[in-house]
Amino acid sequence: MLAYRAGANRVELNSDLFHGGLTPTLGSLIAVKKAAPALEIMAMVRPREGGFCYTDTEYAVMKEDARLMLEHGTDGIVFGFLHENGTVDAKRTGEFAAMAKSYGKQSVFSRAIDVTPDWRAALDILIESGVTRVLTSGQRPTVMEGADVIAAMVRYAAGRIEILPGSGIRANNLRLILERTGCTQLHMSAHMIAHDMSAANSNGICFTTSEIPKEGCYKLIDQNKVEEIARMLKGDTNVQL
Repeated sequence: MLAYRAGANRVELNSDLFHGGLTPTLGSLIAVKKAAPALEIMAMVRPREGGFCYTDTEYAVMKEDARLMLEHGTDGIVFGFLHENGTVDAKRTGEFAAMAKSYGKQSVFSRAIDVTPDWRAALDILIESGVTRVLTSGQRPTVMEGADVIAAMVRYAAGRIEILPGSGIRANNLRLILERTGCTQLHMSAHMIAHDMSAANSNGICFTTSEIPKEGCYKLIDQNKVEEIARMLKGDTNVQL
C-alpha cells in the first residue's frame, strides 16, 4: 500500500523480504485488492528461502498457493524453478505459466535466471513456456553491473518476452539503467527498516534469528529428532507432542 500511495502502478506482493521475498498470505492479497483495486499485483509464489529446486511436496504447496492467489484476484504470479544443476525446470515453469494463462493472468520468472549457466538457453525455455516477463539483474549482483547483459537479453528476446531489470535501482541511476538496457520498466524494493519493539526484552528471548544463513541454506524439520522425542514419550498419555 505504501508503494501504491507513493505512485507505483504495479507491485510484487511478498512476505519476508529479509529472505528475498516469500509467498504472501492470502489475506494480504485480499486486503490490498480491496484497498487499491486499480493497483496491478504480482504475487510471489515461493515457499522458502534458499534455492529454486523444490521437493514434490513443496511444489504441490506452490501450486495450491498459486491457484488461490489467481482465484482471489492477483494479476500475475512470480516464481522460479531450477534443476539442481541450475538450469531452468521447463516442466514446472510451463505448468505455472499455463496456470496463469488459464486465468487470463501474467507469469513472471524471478531472478532464478541470474544463476543459470546459460541465460540464452534459459530464455528459450521461458519463451517456449509462454512466460510473460523475466526479472533479472543480468547475472550480476546489481543491474548497473549487469546492464550490458540485460541489454543483450533484450536484443535476444526481440519482444518475445519482457525483460524486467531489478536489483540496486535507485533514483540516481534509473535513467542511466533505462538508457543502457533498453528496458521500459523497472523493479525495485525501495524498502527501509521498520521497528516493532513490543517484544523487546532483557531475558534473551528472540523471535527472529541473529544469523544470516549461507546462500542456498534453509531450515528443515529434522525427522530423527522428532522420532527420538516421540519414542521417549511413547505410552505417556499425559503428554501431547
